[in-house]
Amino acid sequence: MKMVVAVIKPFKLDEVREALAGVGITGITATEVKGFGRQKGHTELYRGAEYVVDFLPKVKLEIAVGDDQVDTVTETIAKAANTGKIGDGKLFVYELERVIRIRTGELDTDAL
Repeated sequence: MKMVVAVIKPFKLDEVREALAGVGITGITATEVKGFGRQKGHTELYRGAEYVVDFLPKVKLEIAVGDDQVDTVTETIAKAANTGKIGDGKLFVYELERVIRIRTGELDTDAL
């Protein structure tokens, strides 16, 4: 089992969610986060004062999948989240040691 973590632009969330639903993914955790990489933030003007926005809003998605779904999920997210511009985000894949469905006590892939 793997945990796929994607950090994407907020306006791409619905598109990514729909694309994942299209490949059979039913469970996603989404969190609003802030960060920066090569994009480095930008300057904005507020009431005549200029200020620097260092951390940009992003959405972090966490999807637990079986080993056989990892490539499909990462390719689907990469395609749906792509704008071709800097700041599109990153994908991370982690090994999951154990998954337990609290309600039923199911374990591992049965709990997904």
